[in-house]
Amino acid sequence: MPSEDVHDDPLTILLVEDNLPHAELVKRSLETHEIVNKIYHVSDGEAALAYLFRQGVYADPATSPRPHVVLLDLRLPKVSGLDVLREIKTSDDLRTIPVVILTTSTAERDVVSAYAQHANSYLVKPVDFAAFTRMMHTLGLYWLLWNYHPPS
Repeated sequence: MPSEDVHDDPLTILLVEDNLPHAELVKRSLETHEIVNKIYHVSDGEAALAYLFRQGVYADPATSPRPHVVLLDLRLPKVSGLDVLREIKTSDDLRTIPVVILTTSTAERDVVSAYAQHANSYLVKPVDFAAFTRMMHTLGLYWLLWNYHPPS
């Protein structure tokens, strides 16, 4: 198992979440557990694709670095989370980025659709604050500390 110093530089997380309180909870949970990373938040699918494909205000890689992991809600304005996932996983440049679906949906069709589009994980947000915080801590440890990432 990798030691805690596997990643010398902070890893970049792209959080795609339209619910601001949920986004703040994700950010706070990762910060509270000292999983030190750079978190970039966008609130709709269109902005997520612009960030990932470095378009418009996200064109500069210095201010919009390639994420090491994407935390993606399914229910998004403008472009759905499943459409964002499809674009990521069909792009030669982006397909190796792990995409973790982070949603409130327990619908079987959503789970099946996400994995059919090559999601790397599907997590349902717990309603309980303590459970949500524990899940974010575990998610951070796995995807950001223990998991090896392909070179950018």
